[in-house]
Parts: sequence; structure tokens; C-alpha cells
Amino acid sequence: MGGTRTNGRRQPSLAQLRAFAAVAEHLHFRDAAAAIGMSQPALSGAVSALEEVLGVTLLERTTRKVLLSPAGERLAVRAKAVLAEVGALMEEAEAVRAPFTGVLRLGVIPTVAPYLLPAVLNLVHDRYPHLDLQVHEEQTASLLDGLTSGRLDLLLLAVPLGVPGVVELPLYDEDFVLVTPLDHRLGGREGIPRQALRELNLLLLDEGHCLRDQALDICREAGRGISGAGRGPAVGTPVTTTAAGLSTLVQLVAGGLGVTLLPRTALQVETSRNSRLRTGRFADPAPSRRVAFAMRAGAARGAEYEELAGALREALRPLPVRVLGPDD
Repeated sequence: MGGTRTNGRRQPSLAQLRAFAAVAEHLHFRDAAAAIGMSQPALSGAVSALEEVLGVTLLERTTRKVLLSPAGERLAVRAKAVLAEVGALMEEAEAVRAPFTGVLRLGVIPTVAPYLLPAVLNLVHDRYPHLDLQVHEEQTASLLDGLTSGRLDLLLLAVPLGVPGVVELPLYDEDFVLVTPLDHRLGGREGIPRQALRELNLLLLDEGHCLRDQALDICREAGRGISGAGRGPAVGTPVTTTAAGLSTLVQLVAGGLGVTLLPRTALQVETSRNSRLRTGRFADPAPSRRVAFAMRAGAARGAEYEELAGALREALRPLPVRVLGPDD
């Protein structure tokens, strides 16, 4: 815990930096200790040792809470950057030793995970048996935070993201279809114009889901404003019912509360168990979304991720999607 010496000067240890970074993130010793798998006394001792090595006070400790000092605010940024670089060093070494081995932490959005993971898992099992794939299902904002912080290695989500330092590897485009109750006038129809969305009682996912934002964008392209939607002016038909997942959304449609939009990869899974639903297809060009891998620019395992994307594109050809090339 005492650090090392370089040119006669003591330097902090990685354990001290991890302890301080955890406290800076959680502002709570117990939560920080649990987050990095360290006992609370050991964590407190590591932070105190770091303060001694640096010669500055990093934390303001009270009986109720922990606050960062002004010096702590500045040095927390540096500590996280050092730990990120060390993580990149270990990742580089692992990639050099043997490709497609070790841990790959894959983040997936909820509106993709249930429908694509079977193909991903089968691919990894058959083609990359020594790869330890760990899957994390989260919403887009959390996934991007995990990617940029180093908590996640690769993302599978809807794009474009427009995030500096993040590279997208396109996989496929897929159309949206309209899911309606059994007796709805648009149920089973082909060639539905987008303008039909102006007058429909459209059910949406909760705030934070990128599929919700995509549905809202489609509605705006059709000339419809939606109040209570969280984006743009509050005009047009209000959003009065939302759901946390697509399965619930489809059940609400079956119950006659409205209609919704589903990506085609979700259609069979979400509608095959309910006979009170029908689907309608939009006229070309149908509203669609693009799904891609996303990685950090300059990722040590970037070549592996690109190869994985190519293999997954081939595995996805049986699905109702338009598989893309690497340059699309």
C-alpha cells in the first residue's frame, strides 16, 4: 500500500489509485469497497496512503458523507485516466498473446438482446470457443458510458451514435412493422403510408430506450407531433401509456390500448404467442433502424472486433434483415 519509489520520489500504487477512484465515484466508503472487492478498512487505508504519497488532502470526511476536496476533484480525473491506460495495457497484452481468448464484455440494448443473442452466442460457441463472452443488457446511455470508461469492450446497439472516439461497425438494417389489435383497420395491410401514423394511438417504450426515440422520429417524419414524448414541441396526440419492454408493449396492443412499432427481428418472438394481434407493413421505403457493433477508436482488439462483425453478418443472413458490408 506504500507505493513505489522512482528517482527517490514515492509514487502511488495501482491499488491506491483504484481505491481513490472508487471513492470518488461512489462518495461512500462502503459502496466503493464493495464495488472493487476490497474491505472497507483496506480501502480507507489505501486512500490515506495515497494522500500521504501525494502530499494533498483528497477527501473531506464527515460523519454522514464523503466529499471530494478541490484537489480531489482534479486528481480523480487523472486517477481514472491512469487506470484506463493500465486497463488498455492489459487488454493489449492479452490480445497479443492470443486472439479471441480471454474476456469480452459485450453490452447490448434491450430491444436487440432477445432477438440477436441466440445468433451471437451460437457463433461464439462454435467459432471462438476460448472466448469468455460476458453479456450486459443496458440502455444506450449506460452502454456508452461503460464503453468509454472501459467497463465494457464492445457494444451491440442501434446507430448512428455520433459519439467522438467511438467507431461503428455496421451489421444490418431492418424495417419496422405496425402491430395492431386483431380488429384494427390497418391489421394485415400492405403498403401502409407513413402518414397513417398521424392519427393512430401509438404506444411507446419508456424514456431512455433508443427504440422509443426512433419511433418518435418516424412519427415526426410522418408529420405527427406527440406531446409528453420528451423530445421536441408538445403538440399532437399525447402519450398516455408506455412500457418498460417490448413484450409488455405487445400485450397492451393485444388488449386494445393502441398500436405499436416493432423491428422485424422481434416480430416472431413477440407476436407468435398471441392470437389477438395482426401486423401491417409500410410502403417502401419502410421506416427502419440500423444495428451495429460499436468499439472505442484505437481499441487494442479492434481487428478482432472487425472479424467478429464479419462473421456475425454471415450468421444473420437467415434473419429478416438487410445485412450490410463493412463500408456501409
